[in-house]
Amino acid sequence: MKKIDPGQYRNIVFFTGAGMSAESGVPTYRGRGGIWNRYRWEEYACQKAFDADPEKILKFHELRRAAILACNPHAGHLAIAALEKKHQRITVVTQNIDGMHQRAGNRNVIELHGSIWRLRCPYDGKSENIGEKYRSYRCEKCGSWLRPDITWFGDTLNEGVVNEAVAVIRGCDLFVSIGTSGVVYPAAGFPQFAKENNARSIEINPEANEMSSLYDEAIRDTAGKTLPELFG
Repeated sequence: MKKIDPGQYRNIVFFTGAGMSAESGVPTYRGRGGIWNRYRWEEYACQKAFDADPEKILKFHELRRAAILACNPHAGHLAIAALEKKHQRITVVTQNIDGMHQRAGNRNVIELHGSIWRLRCPYDGKSENIGEKYRSYRCEKCGSWLRPDITWFGDTLNEGVVNEAVAVIRGCDLFVSIGTSGVVYPAAGFPQFAKENNARSIEINPEANEMSSLYDEAIRDTAGKTLPELFG
């Protein structure tokens, strides 16, 4: 594996999915051992379920927060964070809601599906805290129930966040996709957006998928092993 000199690139984007977090032990939502194999998303991960019993949903997401806090960023997370600290031309676009990149040290993170560490009031905006328990289930200003600021089944992605991600990817000259198949839009369009700027594109994933042919290079290994070697 030939090392990459990040100094050769103006803007580098890392696009990460569930496989990145799974290496840290964070349970995935789908697939083998996925959360939705044990729980029905209709009861825990949609607006209708929240409206029916918000306290039940918030307690479930507190359990999710506790499970995430029991995991730690792996060597791949730390490698990306070290790059940002040194070169400051690094952007992470992630499908993950666990905040693992921020815990590793990244600050320039675009969260496509929101964050389990944030709650939002339908009237007064968002609040954030990292801890096993939420500080409050209700908005301090208006008393409304706060819901997790994440994309549930039936939700649409935040248009402003998606536009921000697309703009960053269109402007990069190195695009690295990690641990995601990226088959669902808008993620399915990301490799092509990068190519429009003649960016070099690399996929890091132990298994190939239907989007793999869009990349210039493919590394069939884990992020925790590959990233420190690639950028070390």
